[in-house]
Amino acid sequence: MSEFSSSNKFTSQITEFGINPSKIHRNLPVEKLVEISVQKNEGMVTSTGSLSVKTGKFTGRSPDDRFIVFDDLTHDKVHWGKVNNQLPTETFEKLSQKMKKFVEGKELFVFDGFVGADPENRQPIRIITDHAWQSLFVHQLFIRPSAAELESHKPEFTVMCINDFEAIPEIDGTTSNAFIFINLSKKLVLIGATSYAGEIKKAIFSVMNFILPSKGVFPMHCSANVGKDGDTVLFFGLSGTGKTSLSADPERMLIGDDEHGWSDKGVFNFEGGCYAKCINLKEESEPQIWNAIKTGAVLENVVIDKESLKPNFDDGSITENTRAAYPLSYIPGAVVPSIGGNPKVIIFLTADAMGVLPPVSKLSKDAAMFHFMSGYTSKLAGTERGVKEPKATFSKCFGAPFMPRPASVYAEMLGEKISKHNTAVYLINTGWSGGPYGVGKRIKIEYSRAMVTAALTGSLDIVKFSHNDIFNLDIPTECPGVPSEILEPKNTWTDRDAYDLSAKKLAQMFVDNFRKFDNISDDIRLAGPRA
Repeated sequence: MSEFSSSNKFTSQITEFGINPSKIHRNLPVEKLVEISVQKNEGMVTSTGSLSVKTGKFTGRSPDDRFIVFDDLTHDKVHWGKVNNQLPTETFEKLSQKMKKFVEGKELFVFDGFVGADPENRQPIRIITDHAWQSLFVHQLFIRPSAAELESHKPEFTVMCINDFEAIPEIDGTTSNAFIFINLSKKLVLIGATSYAGEIKKAIFSVMNFILPSKGVFPMHCSANVGKDGDTVLFFGLSGTGKTSLSADPERMLIGDDEHGWSDKGVFNFEGGCYAKCINLKEESEPQIWNAIKTGAVLENVVIDKESLKPNFDDGSITENTRAAYPLSYIPGAVVPSIGGNPKVIIFLTADAMGVLPPVSKLSKDAAMFHFMSGYTSKLAGTERGVKEPKATFSKCFGAPFMPRPASVYAEMLGEKISKHNTAVYLINTGWSGGPYGVGKRIKIEYSRAMVTAALTGSLDIVKFSHNDIFNLDIPTECPGVPSEILEPKNTWTDRDAYDLSAKKLAQMFVDNFRKFDNISDDIRLAGPRA
């Protein structure tokens, strides 16, 4: 190793890890990482000061290429199946050695930092990449160490993401040239042949979501914010449901936009940044995200005008899954360190493309556990490879791709927390109204914001509710800032019979999906829709 910009301790850690690069950059400042990225033609600086990059053929996650090593630690703790694919230890070891050999003599970038804002529950991590812009990405997304913390840093988990390394499926035992291998025993993640930086972040989440339950901490794929009076709220929802947008509220302080833990003391963010979808981003509707796209922010796959260098957020020709990564400090009033109290309100977000779910409804504890385990939404274009239009989907715990343990483990933790802290839970549909996708219209974000505000301020505690028998949901008859006629979804459809048919179809999908869960009480099962 000819050039190291770091301590002897770090050098010996790298040697022990088993790699021998020609040059290694550790925790470079933002300006330097931007400069190197431009020099290496990895990206370009836009009119906003942000760094724009393209991620090649992978513009979203590649779930079929993700595997968890099957061994003594994981064999009876991971919920194996289509999401959590098994990988033999030998396959991992062989590819690990091959990757380490591949980076010999190459220039690498290292980020040493933390995942988890709560000092009692955080994990020291190391992320090794061969692209400067990805090192900038993780610098902005994870928790940056102080100088003293960096000096004493010893990683608990390491991610080696080598974009230029491609696997050979017939030799390496992968499904394609790309791979995401998670070894929970070795505390090592290998990522190759995909430049989509979301894979790094989600792999880290998977690790945390496996580790924390054994410590009595409930890991959650959700965003969180806090009001001036210290009232914490959680937003659960899959990509495209509005989780990031609705939690970025100018009247409240952001704790985090994607993944949190809930300990006995309260909630804490896993990250030190945000990874916001920015397709059709408008300054007037999402000013906080808009203003965060400045020097130091990373834009993924956004079309940039060649002359003005202005980002065109309305252009989805590369992908609908355009993204912006920036530190939490770019959001005015963000909570740093990103820690909050025990939540008073939980909001489940769903984007129903069938246009039949009510825009807002209140859930009992059992109904909350049912809908949490179901994790219904519509996959929106771009969030995964091959998704061109919305498609009804169920993702356990609103985050199946990152939840290695059985759904019941996480649901039980949720039920315990709701009971202990008397937390109110609401289901808000940010999807379609007046008909399905292509016929009806997307519910306005202003209305969704008003529903959230009503849930937080207690306005929904004093209104009358009606019961939707098909979905077994309690719907408020009025909500401040929302036209009453849209609260009952059937009223927004011209053809009421068509509504009933579609609603019954979705209710049946809920019932069919829930059959896959074992050892679930009748109370939880009966709290869901009725087919």
